[in-house]
Amino acid sequence: MAVPRARMIMLFAVLVALLVPPAQAHAQARAARNPVVLVHGYNADPGVWGSLRDDLKADGCTDAELFSWGYDTHRSVNESLSGSFATNVEEVRRRTGAERVDVVAHSFGSLVTRWYVKSGGSTGTVAHSVSLGGPNHGTSVGWACALWDQACRDMTPGSYVRTNLASGDETPDAVKYATWWSTCDEMINPDSSVPLAGATNNADGCLDHNALLGDDAVSQGVRAFLRT
Repeated sequence: MAVPRARMIMLFAVLVALLVPPAQAHAQARAARNPVVLVHGYNADPGVWGSLRDDLKADGCTDAELFSWGYDTHRSVNESLSGSFATNVEEVRRRTGAERVDVVAHSFGSLVTRWYVKSGGSTGTVAHSVSLGGPNHGTSVGWACALWDQACRDMTPGSYVRTNLASGDETPDAVKYATWWSTCDEMINPDSSVPLAGATNNADGCLDHNALLGDDAVSQGVRAFLRT
């Protein structure tokens, strides 16, 4: 017996409705993506992130989910920059409606973002923290400009900032940490300064300091880590 036209239309509508939940689930997964805050290093600017930004966008991030924080790299980590970074994170959360952000920092920027977390100002606001070539336990290169530059003093092995960041738990709060470091990094001495206890630490061969910013393997690793 022929199926009435009205019934066929109703059955078609039911079939279409069954396809909606997966699409909605995909949209919800996209909505759950954390915005990414990129923090450059000493004597640099947000322009250094061009390559990683492109890779993140190729992975599905939108411009509205990517933020590059620019700051005066000659100021104090604990007395000035970590507070400014906290303000920036709150602005990102306000603009996106996100509960937490992911942070990717290069070099000196690692000290700023880690101080923000360790000082307690980030409670519940950071999901992933990435350090690319960060002088996390100090670098002797900092002595070259420590006499006249506060940021350089903060990067020296015996500085107040280094000592406090290394005390107790190096990877506090409910944050996932990862580092990438190189055996040929001319700015981090010793190379072992970068890895953190409690983090996923990745040795990435022989790359110079700034090559960490554009290396394909590093980019792939960072993007995979942010998806965890």
